[in-house]
Amino acid sequence: MILPGSTVRVINVDDTYYKFEGLVQRLSDGKAGVLFEGGNWDKIVTFKLSELEVIEPTGAKKGK
Repeated sequence: MILPGSTVRVINVDDTYYKFEGLVQRLSDGKAGVLFEGGNWDKIVTFKLSELEVIEPTGAKKGK
């Protein structure tokens, strides 16, 4: 499920941002505004939800 604050990856192979990863800023009408930050630029781009996949956080430590 994609929610604001989720980290997502663009999976549409025909998109300029294919494989870019960003942070969902807002959701509206089946679309998501995704913030990309890189070096000396920031950009928010709107995508259909079907063009995105949620990236599960890695490196989380599990308790014993």
